Amino acid sequence: MTSTVLSDTRVLTGRSLRHILRSPDTIITTAVTPVALMLLFVFVLGGAITTDSSGSYVSYLLPGILLITIASGTAYTAYRLFLDLQSGILDRFQSMPIARSSVLWGHVLTSLAANLVSLALVVGVALLLGFRTGASPAGWLAVAGILILFILALTWVAVIAGLSAKTVDGASAFSYPLIFLPFISSAFVPTASMPGPVAWFAEHQPVTAVVDTIRALFAQQPVGAEIWTALAWLLGILAVAYAVATASYRRRLR
Repeated sequence: MTSTVLSDTRVLTGRSLRHILRSPDTIITTAVTPVALMLLFVFVLGGAITTDSSGSYVSYLLPGILLITIASGTAYTAYRLFLDLQSGILDRFQSMPIARSSVLWGHVLTSLAANLVSLALVVGVALLLGFRTGASPAGWLAVAGILILFILALTWVAVIAGLSAKTVDGASAFSYPLIFLPFISSAFVPTASMPGPVAWFAEHQPVTAVVDTIRALFAQQPVGAEIWTALAWLLGILAVAYAVATASYRRRLR
């Protein structure tokens, strides 16, 4: 049974990846907005922003830009899943001897692969803008692990949106608040510079914990309790989103 699920997932992931390869503008579009924001903050707004970091401003804001990249990329998962539902291909899959879970996992793994490519493009641009890090291989692996966990958590949220949406626009609309959330966090400015209620929200929402952890890993600084807060948020969101997505999928099949 396990081998069947893995085999079906591999085939359906290959199908979704081929769709992306036929239109690579999806990945390019996903990376354009974060890169544009990075250029805006570095060259236009960065000079007026004071941070508690001794490094360059691009190094300070990069973790937040990476999360925005992921939020933008997962919107396409909801979009592609919605199109599959509307075309009836999922109904045809159910008439075939295919493991049900492999249909969703095919979209999720495609999102993971596409987002990793987009993240690599954004990091490449950041290096051209002056981003430098002395992070060890273990530090880079820790950053990669956190980003992968963030991708999986948001992608399962995107699956819920794709299964629940009534229109194409509605399928991807869920990503708008997720893209906006890093702006009310420590991603671009220290939370201490914000008004009281805004600072409280920024300090206690998940993006700040994730951003602070990645920033500390890049700067070779102690991560402290932030990493456990970040992991708790991401694992909690992932578990809840996975449960809701699979339940929604079963209801759609019935």
